[in-house]
Amino acid sequence: MSGFKMAPTSLSSRFQQSVTPNALRSYLAEFISTFLYVFSVVGSTMASQKMMINAAADPSSLVIIAIANAFGLSSAVYIAANISGGHVNPAVTFSMAVGGHISVPTALFYWISQMLASVMACILLRVSTVSQHVPTYTITSEMTGFGASIMEGVMTFALVYTIYAAMDPRRGPPGAIGPLAIGLVAGANVLAAGPFSGGSMNPACAFGSAVVAGRFRNQAVYWVGPLVGATVAGLVYDNVVFPSQELDSSIRGMSEAGVRV
Repeated sequence: MSGFKMAPTSLSSRFQQSVTPNALRSYLAEFISTFLYVFSVVGSTMASQKMMINAAADPSSLVIIAIANAFGLSSAVYIAANISGGHVNPAVTFSMAVGGHISVPTALFYWISQMLASVMACILLRVSTVSQHVPTYTITSEMTGFGASIMEGVMTFALVYTIYAAMDPRRGPPGAIGPLAIGLVAGANVLAAGPFSGGSMNPACAFGSAVVAGRFRNQAVYWVGPLVGATVAGLVYDNVVFPSQELDSSIRGMSEAGVRV
């Protein structure tokens, strides 16, 4: 009987930790960072389509989007790293929750912040550009959904593995180099897979543009692949490559001043 009494208490305690003032600041930080990232990524795609007659077939368009991903993600992670951990991606949050770096209630609130921020960024882009088409992530006709999921999973593995390595407090303060490395691997992934699956690596980014555009085809590709890839990356780094008995999650989850979960 004692086991049944402890579970609700533990759940209640975890939920209370997830609604403290410091926790709310972390959710706000995630909202702002994700908003800025999605605005830059989706906005760069819209800008390239505006300036080029056939942006999809122009290699320079891919370079523009890759650079926007690299710079946007680096900045978004940097400004939120000491507050919320700078996840900016539901796949990263999912990996942290599976690895025990943050609690499940906290992860859910992170997801809400990230998804809402993505939708709001895409709405702002649509309204401010006088209802210009908001592009969605699509897979090329030569690929299957399974193949695209694998590609998105591999790219997200590379991204999240880099995040774990770059933001690991055991390696010393990440400074500006950590977020820069994260942005660079994201840009490289876009260059490698942009013409095939779009190079999302971020379920929130794909979801926000799909909601505003009203087009959800192949949306599962941008959830299943990234969530699996991110989870494998976290487990491999924490348990195989750089295991530790006492892993400090202050950088990865919330800041020292935030909620320690």
